Amino acid sequence: MVLPHLSPTHQTPPKPQNPNLPKPFNSIQSHCSLHPRLWLLITILSVQILILFVTRTVPLPTALFPSTKTKIKTPVAAACPLGRIYVYDLPPSYNKGLVDTCNDSDPWHWRCGAVSNDGFGPSAATELNEIVPEKLARSWYSTNQFASEILFHNRLLNYECRTLDPESAAAFYIPFYAGLAVGKYLWANHTMRDRDCEMVTRWVQKQPFWWRSNGSDHFITLGRIAWDFRRLDDPTYDWGSSLLNMPAMRHVTRLIVERAPRDDYDIGIPYPTGFHPSSISDVENWQGFVRIRNRTSLFSFVGAARRDVDNDFRGVLLSQCKNESGSCRAVDCAKTECTTNGKTSNLATFLDSDFCLQPKGDSYTRRSVFDCMLAGSIPVFFWFRTAYTQYDWFLPREPESYSVYIDPRDVMNGRSIRTILEGYSREDVRKMREKVIEIIPNFVYTKPGKGLRNGNRDVFNIAVDGVLNRFKKQRERRSGNGTKTHMEKANS
Repeated sequence: MVLPHLSPTHQTPPKPQNPNLPKPFNSIQSHCSLHPRLWLLITILSVQILILFVTRTVPLPTALFPSTKTKIKTPVAAACPLGRIYVYDLPPSYNKGLVDTCNDSDPWHWRCGAVSNDGFGPSAATELNEIVPEKLARSWYSTNQFASEILFHNRLLNYECRTLDPESAAAFYIPFYAGLAVGKYLWANHTMRDRDCEMVTRWVQKQPFWWRSNGSDHFITLGRIAWDFRRLDDPTYDWGSSLLNMPAMRHVTRLIVERAPRDDYDIGIPYPTGFHPSSISDVENWQGFVRIRNRTSLFSFVGAARRDVDNDFRGVLLSQCKNESGSCRAVDCAKTECTTNGKTSNLATFLDSDFCLQPKGDSYTRRSVFDCMLAGSIPVFFWFRTAYTQYDWFLPREPESYSVYIDPRDVMNGRSIRTILEGYSREDVRKMREKVIEIIPNFVYTKPGKGLRNGNRDVFNIAVDGVLNRFKKQRERRSGNGTKTHMEKANS
């Protein structure tokens, strides 16, 4: 409404004040009469303030603002599209307590210090300072090869898709340090080796959400090889626990450093190395460092002969390497300690070599495979089960893109490894090395609460996403075919 402009000569005489009103009210009445536009402005502002106050304190019907609900829920769903994980709160004696009571009975130099520092072990910065870039030395630790149980547990406790509500969980994690548990009894007191395993499986089966799928939406990390948890029926084979022979574990998914063949519930995960970056920047700096490294040896071998083994293949490799000293660099682990990644001789050897020989270890896999590739060296395999059929989620599907395979029978018959490797052109070597460097993030364990961010994934992210995807497909198949038996559903 537009108010007419009144000239001073035609103003309406002021209305007399009401003598019966108190003075303040007369003052208000006077101002209202003398300043009508000011009063109108005050009224409009007052109404706006009232509306603002009401909308902030009283929730409005979602029909009026249909996008409000979406804005609240979309970020949560987008962050965890595969679902959330519930971590069981096991009694500490089955995880943290096993770290606190660690002992040095292992004749193969299991060190209590190696499970310290959240599983990373002692810092190796001082020892490696002259080998690795100074700004990356803080990311290096003397990490034990059996520490993945601790590393996974700590990451899951800080995982953005962890839930404290089991009703909302798509997966359940069992934080049992089974490798540490059996490690206490591998060399002594065999009557105790199944005790912790039996008690944990009984505890888990008492949880209400176990019976939702009879354990097929549960998973666990096992830091030792499959054969340490599958005691064979042969009474003369007196080794390990029988955890994976127990009926309760039949449908539980296991993330394990060496899987058993033809067992779809075993998922092979890389052995921990000593490099634990805090960011993708750390990884990229390391990749740049190994990419431009001047490599002075054609190939290398880090390991020890097995003189008590007939036709010892590792002994043959060591002998060939020593005989080709101009082309091969050898570290004889019978003469120098090779058990931790903090050893300068191991890392320097791999950094200086184009290729690294990776035969079987005490089993088909070796932690050395990942130490070698971390240094940008190209692995040479002699058995498919050392890598090709172990780490499907982490290594390229084209083995020739990042590695060399040599039939072990050829080597035993005297074929020269040097001659075989010299057959690869410099361009072949460059391409294979570039692929090795490209996949380094796939087999590093980053620090809890850090991660690589921005879509980059480490061992933990790849493994957990793989498990959640696996469980999602199980649920879809279960709901899509109600006629399946429980066993068929679990195997799917």
